Amino acid sequence: MSGDNSFVVVANRLPVDLVTHPDGREEWSPSPGGLVAALSPVLEEHQGCWVGWPGVSDAAPEPFRNEAGVLLHPVKLTEADFEGFYEGFSNATLWPLYHDLIVEPVYNNDWWDAYREVNLKFADEVAEVAAEGATVWVQDYQLQLLPGILRQLRPDLKIGFFLHIPFPSPDLFRQLPWREEIIRGLLGADLIGLHLPSYVENFLNLTRQVSGHTGSHTGQPDELQVSGEPKVREIGAHITAADGRRVGVAAFPISIDLSSVRQPAVEEITQLREKIGSPHTVMLGVDRLDYTKGILQRLLAFEELLESGALDPAEVVLLQIATPSRERIEQYRVARSQVEEAVGRINGRFATIGRPVVHYLHKSVPKSELSVYYATADVMLVTAFKDGMNLVAKEYVALHGDGSGALVLSEFAGASQELDEAYLCNPFDLESLKRAINTAVQALAQNPESAQDRMRELHEQVRTHDVHLWASSFEDCMAGFSGEAVHTPSGDTPGGSSGRVAGKVSRD
Repeated sequence: MSGDNSFVVVANRLPVDLVTHPDGREEWSPSPGGLVAALSPVLEEHQGCWVGWPGVSDAAPEPFRNEAGVLLHPVKLTEADFEGFYEGFSNATLWPLYHDLIVEPVYNNDWWDAYREVNLKFADEVAEVAAEGATVWVQDYQLQLLPGILRQLRPDLKIGFFLHIPFPSPDLFRQLPWREEIIRGLLGADLIGLHLPSYVENFLNLTRQVSGHTGSHTGQPDELQVSGEPKVREIGAHITAADGRRVGVAAFPISIDLSSVRQPAVEEITQLREKIGSPHTVMLGVDRLDYTKGILQRLLAFEELLESGALDPAEVVLLQIATPSRERIEQYRVARSQVEEAVGRINGRFATIGRPVVHYLHKSVPKSELSVYYATADVMLVTAFKDGMNLVAKEYVALHGDGSGALVLSEFAGASQELDEAYLCNPFDLESLKRAINTAVQALAQNPESAQDRMRELHEQVRTHDVHLWASSFEDCMAGFSGEAVHTPSGDTPGGSSGRVAGKVSRD
């Protein structure tokens, strides 16, 4: 039996947290983030529903509507589900594999079984709530089997999938013992969305290679449309799946909701600068404490710049916000230990009484408070070894529409393909990282007009390519699919969405 929701978003997590009040009373509190803010208008328009895990093992609320009016439908997971599916296969197998083996993935059969079973649980819930012929939009790497399972359970559904992390090169992905199953799961979708053209090309090349091993007809792209500017092109293709359907694959660079970005008052910025000793230059890092984010290398570069005299510890401060993440996984505990050791060493060497040179917070910071940090920072440091996009960079740029500030950005973050006026660096090369930081600082001091022009161009890119364009582009593209063969007009992305997903604003 089908439900009555014509548009369903499926993600690992619901936008909700379990809050325990001082009197012991527990309450499920909505916590909308960027994704729900982007998708809420679509969900409301289509009588939509959000399916996901509420974030607590062995517990789930009854379905309820959040403040935006979106129906939240929970998937109940056990502690064993969480350990095998989330901590295990999702984040100790897929996460490092998709981030270019920064640490070694673990291939564990029990974790794979848990991943498959949890994807089946999600599929059962979606099949229950989705109306006949509904559109289902599956989000991210934790649910890559879901499109294929749904295709079998509910062939009437129109299914989209979006990957929020990088898609690796075929040579890396082929290490995965369950590579054919993952590809078959993804190809259950009508449309697969990735951040960048390079990820699309990785996926297309992989499906060619995997199809050669399996003898199936998956992964045979028969059309490839490439248009737009050469830096970030619109790119789309159709792949013929094993059941004869044509699956669209295209690049949709995700962004942020500028309307949700709060511009802090001048007094808030002044107060923060005073709290940290009124330095001449404030540098900022905002990251989950993840080994992919390059936090340690950022600190090492900062330390060497202080040591060489390129930065004066009496005039510069680095604020590092490191949000706790996956703390039960060994590699994350190691990353935290290394970062905190470096913070202590740098302050031991260069701080004075009452004035540390590194202010370090290992906790979640409310969005309203985070905006004050963004607005205060003269230099933003985004130095990830690998990142699907990185919205922190875009959030910082959004708060500097006046041209103030400078962005130091890893060339391996997806955002670098759009934000190419940032001071780009190779985070694996400490000299490159130091050079980018020093260049940004000097540009603000010695060539402010040029620095302002760069930041204004970055801001225009973020303003004109926001999260609503991302969501509407994907939705428009999905609307062109009927579950059968689709014909792509010349110059369009799959589904006939022309000109909506270009990644770089025109300079003309």
